[in-house]
Amino acid sequence: MIVQSMYKNGAILTAFALITTGSVALVQTLTAERINEQEQQHLMGLLGQVLPHNEYDNVLYKDCVLSNAPELGPNGPYTLYRAYKNDAPSAVLVRHTTPHGYSGNIDVLSAIHADGRISGVRVTRHEETPGLGDKVELAKSDWITTFNGMVIESQTDPRFAVKKDAGQFDQFTGATITPRAVVSSVKQAAWYAKQNFEALFNAENACGDTQ
Repeated sequence: MIVQSMYKNGAILTAFALITTGSVALVQTLTAERINEQEQQHLMGLLGQVLPHNEYDNVLYKDCVLSNAPELGPNGPYTLYRAYKNDAPSAVLVRHTTPHGYSGNIDVLSAIHADGRISGVRVTRHEETPGLGDKVELAKSDWITTFNGMVIESQTDPRFAVKKDAGQFDQFTGATITPRAVVSSVKQAAWYAKQNFEALFNAENACGDTQ
């Protein structure tokens, strides 16, 4: 009787485990597509913030290249999305990171045209001090829009620095490290994009229709 009871209980537990596992797998399958769609919508919204929609006509998240260039920061590869307008290269949207924030890494997204003109910049992730370094967020201040329309002229373009370092970007009261890090990162990313613009558009697509 005891042995039969053990077998019975074991069978019930096994069946329960199989049903539970199957249910979890089913839920994951049903929600994966929805989650992927939400992630794509979020990404497109972010990309659209740095490059106006009238400057491209392709699906940005489906066309990208990857780069380990040191100008883009440590721990690559970084994703660079390619924008086309009427089948011609329009801009490259570069993900890059600076490790020199006051509280660690700051992730940035910048859109750059072939001539080095910056369309827009957004900080996408940071851990800077609220009320001080977080002013790099558009929601906190319009400081990040200072990049709009600037054209990178050289790798050492002196304008790409905070005013304390003889550049044209405001520093924040009590927080110079954060804006200095972001400006330097954008300068390096913009110069890299300008110097490699043609090569980036000639590279094989790393995103494709599955992204």
